[in-house]
Formats: sequence, C-alpha cells, structure tokens
Amino acid sequence: MIRIFVILVVSFGFCYYFSNDIQEFLLAPLRQAIGSTGKVIFTGLLDKVLAELQIAFWSCVFFASPFWFREAWLFIKPGLYEAEVKAIRPFIFVGFLLFLGGVSFGYFVIFPFTFKTLLASGVQNVEAMLNLQDYLLLSSKILVFLGLLFQLPNVILILGFMGLVTKYSLRNMRRYLAVAFAIAAAVITPTPDILSMMCVWIPMMVLYEIGIMAVALIVHPYLKRKHMDPDESAGL
Repeated sequence: MIRIFVILVVSFGFCYYFSNDIQEFLLAPLRQAIGSTGKVIFTGLLDKVLAELQIAFWSCVFFASPFWFREAWLFIKPGLYEAEVKAIRPFIFVGFLLFLGGVSFGYFVIFPFTFKTLLASGVQNVEAMLNLQDYLLLSSKILVFLGLLFQLPNVILILGFMGLVTKYSLRNMRRYLAVAFAIAAAVITPTPDILSMMCVWIPMMVLYEIGIMAVALIVHPYLKRKHMDPDESAGL
C-alpha cells in the first residue's frame, strides 16, 4: 500500500506538470468539431485549477496503472497456487489491452462523431460557448466508462471458466442484453439521436458476440478436457 501510494503521488506530480498537454489532447476532438464557430471558456476563478487537478488525478491513475497494479499483483500472488497464477496472467494482459481499446474507441470514434452531431443540430449560425471544467470531467468519465465496458469479453470468459455461463445461456440472454445495451448506449452518449446511440450499441453487441465465441472456442474445450475420463485422455 505504501509503494502504491508513492507511485500515485509521483505520477500525480508528473501528470500535473504535463496537465496542459493532457488537456489539449482531450480538447482536440472538441476544438476540431467547433472550429471557428465557438470557443472553450471557464466561468469561475478556480475552474482552470480544479480542471487541472481532476485531469492530473485521473491521468495518474491511468498512466501509472501498470506500476500500481504490479504492486497489487505481487501482494496477491503469494496466496495463489501456481496453476491459478498461470490462469490469471492472460486475463490481466488482455484486460489492459481491452481497456486501451475502449479509451481509443471513445477518443477517436465516439467523440468526433458525437460532437459534430451535437453542433450540427438545433439553431445554426450561433457561437458555441463550452465550459472547460464540465467538458474535461465529462470526457474523462466517458473514456473511463468505455475502457471498463470493453472488459466485457474478459468478464464473460472469467464467468465461463467459473461455470456460471455457457455459450448456450449467453445466446439465450442475447435479446435481453441487446435491450440493456441500448439503454446503456442512450445514457453514455450525450446526444439522443439514433446514430450516436448505434455507434455505442453496435460495438457493445460485437464485444458480447466475441465473448460468446471465446467461451465456445476456449472455455468449453478446456472444461471438456478437464472433466474427461483419465482413460480417454490417455487414449488421446
């Protein structure tokens, strides 16, 4: 815990030092969408400082995640059997890649499309005045949420290995989860139009289908070999 605290404090200072660059990175999709028809403003004396602190905090948690997660793993690892250690490692690596994929999807796909749709709707020929702190807080939450959302195939795999779901039960739940994903997509996207919702709903369904295929191709053969009669496995 002390090492994790030190890692977060050091990374917070590092991210705070580069907070302007991180803010510009997050503001880039919005600036590109509004062009010369609007501007990003702050309305309170402390808005810029609070925005920098918030960005530095979320950034340090994200960028330092390999280091503090390694410390957490070293703490948990001695209490696990070797077989459990080997089983967990792939999920950690895949989970990190999926999180990066979710953040990238939000930044490069969801943000540009949503901002252009929002600015193109409603009354035209008016200048947009967007609050800096509100945007940075909203964009950070959306990126983190999408990163967690992209863990869906990983979660389905874990549930499959635990014996809680099968490819058959997942297929039976598909229609109900499609409705749940549609509701989640409506909540995630700040604009209520159907196109923005579909940009989130379709990847969610694709991730769910990937999870089903992973259970069918990885979990089921593994459990079949595990529960196979010793004489039969010897015959193979």
